[in-house]
Amino acid sequence: MVASRDRGHSNNGSANMINNHVPTVFGVLVVLAALATPANAADTHIPERPPVATLGNVAEAEAILGAKLLVCNTCHGADGIPKSAATPIIWGLQETYLVKQLHDFHSGDRDSEVMTWMATALSQAELGPAAAYFAKKSWPARSAGAASTSPPALVGVCQACHQQNLAGGLPAPRLAGQRYEYLVEAMRRYAEGERTNNAEMMNIMKALSPAERDLMARYISGL
Repeated sequence: MVASRDRGHSNNGSANMINNHVPTVFGVLVVLAALATPANAADTHIPERPPVATLGNVAEAEAILGAKLLVCNTCHGADGIPKSAATPIIWGLQETYLVKQLHDFHSGDRDSEVMTWMATALSQAELGPAAAYFAKKSWPARSAGAASTSPPALVGVCQACHQQNLAGGLPAPRLAGQRYEYLVEAMRRYAEGERTNNAEMMNIMKALSPAERDLMARYISGL
């Protein structure tokens, strides 16, 4: 994402433009991330107008996107391990899943104050490359203290979409090793109609009791 060495007036202009944009983009996103933290933020989010590169300037586009994605480390971790247990691991998740979630945050189909701020800081054209960037990274190594429990009776329902061993695939994302706190809260939100961007997941979670969801989350997080 670093511009190549200067070669004449045209490349000097491109390099200057990138250097001018990156600090601005990064600074704006840091402010947005701070504003979006769980504090009494405004009820209505006004989408940001994302900075965009000059048409055809690939180096500038990569630099701008790279600056934006650095902000993701604030919550999701610079090494792929989230800072909070309630924040999901996104490194190594399926690209199809990630791009759908970014689109849903961008459009408002999935509700999260922080992620709405971040997703709307990306242009529509940047959603796919952003998803690909994280999908290509390696899933973080399992912590030494993680221990798997016996599989719940209903785990087969999850495997129908999330694949054997819950490693994920085209139909659905990896669940194995995901954070317990995130999983159990996501299940609750589906069950109680707070998360509505997957009708099938809503129906499945509504059919489970809180105790069954907790047992499932504990098992999955230990894989």
